[in-house]
Amino acid sequence: MAEVLAGVGSYIADGITTADIEAFADAELEKRGAVAAFRGYRGYPSSICISVNDQVIHGIPSKTARIRNGDIVSLDLGVLYEGFYGDAAITVPVGSITAEAARLIQVTEKSLHIGIENAVEGKRIGDISAAIQQYVEASGYSVVRAFVGHGIGRSLHEEPAVPNYGRPGQGPRLKEGMTLAIEPMVNAGGTDVRILGDEWTAVTADGSLSAHFEHTVAITAEGPKILTK
Repeated sequence: MAEVLAGVGSYIADGITTADIEAFADAELEKRGAVAAFRGYRGYPSSICISVNDQVIHGIPSKTARIRNGDIVSLDLGVLYEGFYGDAAITVPVGSITAEAARLIQVTEKSLHIGIENAVEGKRIGDISAAIQQYVEASGYSVVRAFVGHGIGRSLHEEPAVPNYGRPGQGPRLKEGMTLAIEPMVNAGGTDVRILGDEWTAVTADGSLSAHFEHTVAITAEGPKILTK
């Protein structure tokens, strides 16, 4: 799925529709014998979530929604392959973007890796959550609280929940063999979001930009292992 996400990110260009992006992703998944995990999940109608600018997550691909230079586009992809699920997300720039948008993307991706660094056997979920929150807020941004990361494996969403905010030393203890989808969603403005009329797309309540990065990570005796790299 890392190959598919990277390919989709490179495919995005000014003027294409989000439906075009979904069709490209579907073709890339089919080449690899993988199944799109999101299509039909709890009624979600598409195979990939495509969220643009102030859209946080769960944007539904559309034949009428066109990508433009200056946009930032979050791509969230879930895959079922040989009985196991993977979940990953990236946010990519389209053409020339503002310095502020570029910094938001950079901070969000960095916060993911700071969270992963804390996905260590013996620590707790709260150590991941607090590390992400502290870095994001110190950078002048806010973490979305309405949506969180999650366990993943034979099912797409499993326990435990992995918030992007919290206190160190709190929550379930991390054990070897656990697999987590860690996914900071970071807003340039406030934390609040609202859901559009399609009952899926979440947007920032204040219209500010949002970015999203995610990896599926295994807890091992040797440290965190990124499975979607």
